[in-house]
Order: sequence, then C-alpha cells, then structure tokens
Amino acid sequence: MNADFFATHPFWSDFFAHVRTHIVLAATALAAAALAGIPLGVLSARKSAVRPPILAAVNTARVIPSLSILMLMLPLIGLGTYPAIVALTILAIPPIVVNTDLGLRSVPSALVDAARGLGMTTGQLARRVEWPLAFPVAFAGIRTASVEVIASATLAAFIGGGGLGEYITSGLSTDDTGALLVGSVSVALMALIVDAVLGAIQRKMSAAT
Repeated sequence: MNADFFATHPFWSDFFAHVRTHIVLAATALAAAALAGIPLGVLSARKSAVRPPILAAVNTARVIPSLSILMLMLPLIGLGTYPAIVALTILAIPPIVVNTDLGLRSVPSALVDAARGLGMTTGQLARRVEWPLAFPVAFAGIRTASVEVIASATLAAFIGGGGLGEYITSGLSTDDTGALLVGSVSVALMALIVDAVLGAIQRKMSAAT
C-alpha cells in the first residue's frame, strides 16, 4: 500500500498506525519480561532457598487485575507509552518465570547425573542437556505471556499508551459499535494468530526433543 492509498483511505492509515503501536507495546513488554523473567526462573530452579519467595511474588502479581496494574502506574510514572510498557512487562513476567522454573526442574535428574559422570562442565550441561529439554516448557510461558500482553495492551489506551485499545475507549465514550468492533476483533485476531504461530513453534520443539 502506497501513500496515495492512505491519502484516499484515511481509516486504513489510522488503523495501521494503531496496529503498529499495539505491536510495539506488546513486543517491547514481552522482550523486557523475558530479559527479567528467564533469569528469575533460572534462579528459582537452581536455588531452592529463594524459590518460595520468587514464586510467591510472581503468583501474587499474576492475580492482580491488568487494569489495576496499569492504574498503579499513573501516580508512579504518569501517562503515556512508557508506563504502559512497564505495566505490561509486570503482567508478562509471571508465566515466564513459572514455566522457566518448571522446565528446568522437570529435567530428569538421572540425565543430569549421567552428563556429569561424562565430565560435562556446568555450562556444557546447561547447553547440551538441560536447556534443550526445558526449552519447550519455558517457551510455553512465553507463548502464554504473549497472548496475555496482546490482550492487556488494549487497556493501555486508558493511560494514554495508544494502540488498538483507543478504538475501544472511543467506542465506549461515543457509543460507536463500529469502533468497538474494530478494536476488539483486531486484538482477538492478533492474539489468535500469535498463539497459533507460537503453538506451531512449540510443537516442533517438543517433537525435536
């Protein structure tokens, strides 16, 4: 689609701008959550002493409503894209931590002992045995977090974060059913497509192990 198309079809120009913002919000939050959540999951799996408080913290965060976390950002860091990303990152961390921890702890201890008996170092053990077996389970956490973030990113519009949620807030305020449908259906389709793609990747990884 070129500039002439957008000039004669302003709705599509606006729509794709909202889709782009929604994708940026979700992708940035998911990347930040993975950077924080995977090391926390590894720490939880490796250190039994810190596992209970880590899992308790992430499970507590998991039950807090999405809108509540977004609203908490208002007095702390104000309105806009940045607080929306911070809130979405907090929402995405728990499933990543839980699944990373579960994946690593579900690796059979007999395989780990056998690898150590062969003289593998800690790094070799992690690369060649633990992570190949744990990755499908850990990846399931990223899949869950992706869908949750895409859905919750609609609420970012309530604190000025933009995205497809703006169609929903606009539709609610003006009683515009068309805008509501555009926002809700677009987000649902995006979540379904991402879930299907990540599900296919997960199945391939599971088959490979």
